[in-house]
Amino acid sequence: MSDEYVYDEATGEWVAGGAATAVATDDGAVVVRDSVGNVLADGDQVTLIKDLTVKGAGQTLKRGTLIKSIRLTGDAQEIDCRYEGIKGLVLRAEFVRKR
Repeated sequence: MSDEYVYDEATGEWVAGGAATAVATDDGAVVVRDSVGNVLADGDQVTLIKDLTVKGAGQTLKRGTLIKSIRLTGDAQEIDCRYEGIKGLVLRAEFVRKR
């Protein structure tokens, strides 16, 4: 379990880093946050904070792997991205950190 906490300005409370991954704005758009609370946008580069086994690809992405040019999916937790040899890779926002 992680000891990282992020201050949520909307509620005025400290929440666990993984729990503060997404917040809906006034205009209905979803703001996606990484594991430490940084706001993510289309085209950002992210780094994995944990070894992840990719289902169906028989491959493991190691901690520290750089993922370039992410795309937000509209889902609060999911990030669409490309990585060599893996088509249709979708990562959870709680496992990445903005670079």
